[in-house]
Amino acid sequence: MQDEGKKDDFRVLVVEDDEDARDAMVALLQMKGYRAVPAGNGQEALDYLKKAPVPDLIILDLWMPVMDGWQFRIEQVKDPRLAHIPVIVVTALSDRADVDANEVIIKPVDVDRLLTSVNQYCRREPAP
Repeated sequence: MQDEGKKDDFRVLVVEDDEDARDAMVALLQMKGYRAVPAGNGQEALDYLKKAPVPDLIILDLWMPVMDGWQFRIEQVKDPRLAHIPVIVVTALSDRADVDANEVIIKPVDVDRLLTSVNQYCRREPAP
C-alpha cells in the first residue's frame, strides 16, 4: 500500500472556463488521487504557474475568455520551466489540425479515455 500514498504526488492543472465542466474534471481527478487544480482561463493558469509547483499535466480548453487555449500554449512553450509539460486539449472544436497538444479529446468528454490519458501522462498504471 506504500505506492497508494504517492498518488497525490501527481499534479494536474485543469484550465476550463465552464465552471461545471471544470469542477467535474477537478472532482473526478481528485477522487482518483491526483492533485487537481482549477483555472478559469489561460491567464489565470499562467498566473498560477508562476508561483506554484510545475504540474505533471495540463488539461486545456481552447475557447475561453481573457486568454484562450491557443494563446496559453504559445506562452507555455516560451517558458522553459513550463514548455515540457504535456497538454491534453479538451474541446468542442472538431477541427484538430491547428491544435498544438499531446492529445485532443472532443467534448462531451469520454471519462474513461480522459482517465486513461491522464494515467499515461502521469506515468501511472490504469486502475482496474
